[in-house]
Amino acid sequence: MKSNRTILSANFDKRPWLFSAVNAAWKATYPLGTRIKLDKDDLIKSARRQSGLFDLGKDFREEPLEKLLSSAEEEAHLHPVGRFITRQRLLSLLTMRLRAEYFFKKYPEILEQEVYPAWFIIGLQRTGTTKLQRLLATDPDHRVIYSWEAINPVPFSSAFYPSSCEQEDIRKRIAIAKTSAKALKIMSPGFNAIHPISIFEPEEDILLLDVSFMSTTPEAMMHVPSYARWLEATDQSPAYEYAAKLLKLLQWQRPAKRWVLKSPHHLEFPDLIARYFPKTAFLWPHRSIYESIPSFLSMVTYTHMIFSDDVDEQEVGRHWVRKTGYMLNKALDFRSANPSMFIDLNYNDMIKDSIADLTRLYSMNGGLSKEQAERFKIHETEHPHRKYGKHLYSLNDFGLTATDIDQYTSQYQQFIAEYDLGQKTT
Repeated sequence: MKSNRTILSANFDKRPWLFSAVNAAWKATYPLGTRIKLDKDDLIKSARRQSGLFDLGKDFREEPLEKLLSSAEEEAHLHPVGRFITRQRLLSLLTMRLRAEYFFKKYPEILEQEVYPAWFIIGLQRTGTTKLQRLLATDPDHRVIYSWEAINPVPFSSAFYPSSCEQEDIRKRIAIAKTSAKALKIMSPGFNAIHPISIFEPEEDILLLDVSFMSTTPEAMMHVPSYARWLEATDQSPAYEYAAKLLKLLQWQRPAKRWVLKSPHHLEFPDLIARYFPKTAFLWPHRSIYESIPSFLSMVTYTHMIFSDDVDEQEVGRHWVRKTGYMLNKALDFRSANPSMFIDLNYNDMIKDSIADLTRLYSMNGGLSKEQAERFKIHETEHPHRKYGKHLYSLNDFGLTATDIDQYTSQYQQFIAEYDLGQKTT
């Protein structure tokens, strides 16, 4: 049922007129048959035709895609551009999987590799996880997934082989990423102040889980509550198992010694990470929950506006406050049984002076060298805090109070207070 509430807070009143005009004009042509089709069988058929490939893999399941499409169609209230982006994105994920299966068959040695040891950054959204990952990416021993790779981790060319015919393929993937970044700036001005986008910087590996259509990405992009409920009640080990395969494909393309991966999504599934990535350490940045939650809700609201004109920021708040508490409790339960796997960091300390925390991290790896310390300092100088502008947000934007947050996050608040990990506000 369509929501009656469409008036956003002043903090979100930034819809570009051209974007709105395109949507209005496109919607007016719906009687002529221009409404984008969102159908599972049509998408799979189109992906096979587009790629010239057929095999999606013996472990491919149609149910996640069906659930997502049904929820998007019935609940997300997608405007014309939102429907177009959704179809193109899902089509891209299907063709990506088809290409991956092609490479797995052509080069069996890809899957014969062991996944590198990994540092998983699992902090909540808006707790400095991006800053930490981008700092660690300056280490030449570390393998990250750059933004252009996250969008297309699988080569387009069937002739691709590391050190042979790769440059043209990489240029194509970079060009697609540049187009995506430009489109985001047009559709959502100011988004860079929330989550800076750079195609040559690391991006979240949650995008690898999307290839199995089992991740929290859709609920962060649009209003899909039935899909979110289904996902939370469903075994997601197939998605993590396939993500491990894709990481093997990526390290086959560009080798290193250790993965540095990042996504708040992983808070819900540290057990699956431990199962499919046996040589793992969890890096957990912490920040006042009263700052990180409204900051993230703001980012989600901006993202929903890219897909729909019917965005209810209060519904966004209700959904993600509960979801955040659920994810935190899952991570804390696993942590209590596996404390040696976790390294905790304080957001405020990282913002003021990250070298102390980085020195502590590198004590797990033989110590921090002078050369790497210098790389960190250079990166800090070139990427100052709030380089892309100030991010404005408030709990009031979402009809929430501190009491609402306390209801779902008391266990986490007790934990960070006990360890003095950032509950104080700045």
